[in-house]
Amino acid sequence: MDYVSILAAEFGLRPAQVSAAVELLDAGNTIPFIARYRKEATGSLDDQVLREMAERLEYLRNLDKRREEIRKSLTEQDVLTEELEGKLAAARTLSELEDLYRPYRPKRRTRATVAKERGLEPLALWLMMQDPHGDPMAEAGKYIDAEKEVPDAESALAGARDILAETVSDDADIRKALRGMMMREGVLVTKAAKEEDSVYSMYYDFREPVRSMAAHRILAVNRGEREEYLKVSLEVPEEKALESIRGTYVRGSGAVSAQVAEACGDAWERLIFPSLEREIRNELTDRANVSAIKVFSQNLHQLLMQPPIKGKVTLGVDPGFRTGCKLAVVDENGKVLDTGVGYFTLPGNEAGKAAAARLIKGMVAKYGVTAIAIGNGTASRESEQFIVSLLPEMPGVAYMIVSEAGASVYSASKLAAEEFPDFDVTQRSAVSIARRMQDPLAELVKIDPKAIGVGQYQHDLKQNELTEALDGVVEQCVNQVGVEVATASAELLSHVAGIGPALAKNIVAYREENGIPTRQTLKKVPKLGPKAFEQCAGFLRVADSKNPLDSTGVHPESYDAAKALQEKLGYDLKNLKGGIPEIPLKARAFGEEKLAAEIGVGLPTLKDMIAELQKPGRDPRDELPKPVLRTDVLDIKDLKPGMELTGTVRNVIDFGAFVDIGVHQDGLVHISRIADKFIRHPSEVLKVGDVVKVWVVSVDEKKQRIGLTMVKNKM
Repeated sequence: MDYVSILAAEFGLRPAQVSAAVELLDAGNTIPFIARYRKEATGSLDDQVLREMAERLEYLRNLDKRREEIRKSLTEQDVLTEELEGKLAAARTLSELEDLYRPYRPKRRTRATVAKERGLEPLALWLMMQDPHGDPMAEAGKYIDAEKEVPDAESALAGARDILAETVSDDADIRKALRGMMMREGVLVTKAAKEEDSVYSMYYDFREPVRSMAAHRILAVNRGEREEYLKVSLEVPEEKALESIRGTYVRGSGAVSAQVAEACGDAWERLIFPSLEREIRNELTDRANVSAIKVFSQNLHQLLMQPPIKGKVTLGVDPGFRTGCKLAVVDENGKVLDTGVGYFTLPGNEAGKAAAARLIKGMVAKYGVTAIAIGNGTASRESEQFIVSLLPEMPGVAYMIVSEAGASVYSASKLAAEEFPDFDVTQRSAVSIARRMQDPLAELVKIDPKAIGVGQYQHDLKQNELTEALDGVVEQCVNQVGVEVATASAELLSHVAGIGPALAKNIVAYREENGIPTRQTLKKVPKLGPKAFEQCAGFLRVADSKNPLDSTGVHPESYDAAKALQEKLGYDLKNLKGGIPEIPLKARAFGEEKLAAEIGVGLPTLKDMIAELQKPGRDPRDELPKPVLRTDVLDIKDLKPGMELTGTVRNVIDFGAFVDIGVHQDGLVHISRIADKFIRHPSEVLKVGDVVKVWVVSVDEKKQRIGLTMVKNKM
């Protein structure tokens, strides 16, 4: 199979781009490295395209592997004809290949195999000839044999029809045509399996065409069926299917043809429809799986790329009732300055609240706290209300609810055990909460991405595919931002291109014992060989290196070119720390293509180099809207229809977006209320972390549901 031509056509790319990308991938290069430092070869393909191409390439190679396995099996069975060989070569999907192999695949004991054992295959072949003058009963009488359990002519005909039914069912062309028809015209129907009310009540009498069913509804139906609240079936134009089958196999209208027609009906009802129904349900699930993983990946990317809240000493609050709320103060760099416990969430504990107020105000005054991060878990409402009551006495302090508290912060706190062996889990959670607000990426990489919860039906998805996709997102974000090698955790370093968990621990261990004053020092880290250095070096920053380029995204392989660039434009790299704001203008005046040729790099590399020298160590997250810090608190009972609020998008899903409006219960903006024009998916307009203006549409205090709109006239 010509992978390059296929991929080029599917992705709308030049064959040279695809060929270069495939060669680089096969040579063991990481996707972030290829996307950033091999732009000339690939025509500047980005991470996402490269990742999708790599997945498709793997599929095509697995398809060829399966093709060869089937070809070998057919050859061994001595059934591989020239026609079948041609069909195998032309198959472009696994289902097409399996349909072709179906008649020759070793089968379990079926009604057809039993009939063949009873010597009825010649009768089946006679029936298929469809002699217009033939007498089926008379012919079947020749096969009566008590020893073979064929007591009469009707039994012989029944066995022969079983053989014909299986032959029809194994017809690859028939299956392909019927599968297409069922996908185009089939309707998924769901009914209630229980009388009790449930979250699946909207599906108790529901039907929708297969071709248009949204991913979230497919996953909801699957879960409802699995939990035995729903009965699910597929309705298709049965007569149309039967006409298609009979039109292929039935010739004439005699008695023999009637037997073949009956076999065709049995093939459809007993074999083809149940099989294709399973296939289509699986295909729908696969389609929903891909869509949901894509949404989860997009949300995770936006969450990880939320701008850090820099330069703020932060108080982290891990809410609790009986055991109190754990407190941790961290400085601007995440270093722990102090910890404590405040008992201010239980009603009637006035003495505890007074003591907690003194403790918190004392921490704020002593360490210059200007931001408070409150975990969105147990007792968070009470914690928020108490903190807000203290804000008038703490000028300049604002707070934010950290929505990824729960399982994710607990996971992060376990990872922090080595750093804080004397802290209990909740103390480490308080530290994690504070750091999560200061730098979302650095803290959230410590957590299993699936625990962060910015997707839909994530536990119903194919976990291996979900893990692979989310790990790819984390890798993309970490390398896009870059990592300061002097302070990065092992968890953060492990996501840098070419490193991984074991090598990350080696870097941390070497750093703690020897320090890493330059990028070149990385070569001394045990097990960090030339290939790993090539892949990772450009993404690791060494801020205080004697070589100023070590603090930029310029790869060491381009240092000579960078020095030549500054000489051509009249700059001294020793004075690079503050950046060279005017370098793009000078480069354009010189002529970028001429400049690239003279320093020996391609134009894409030159442009990246100029951007790095203009603003060394730039953080792409700084260009995005900052998170909202609050100084007041609302309750759901305070909300009224028509009220205008500012909120932060917490999750984007197929049917809308959940927005944090500061009342502990995110409100839902349905997709129909996101924009004043038609949109196919909320992600066309919104992303996680967006700060948006919304209006309250409805409030259900009992069910804790809030309906919002982003279009004022859609109330």
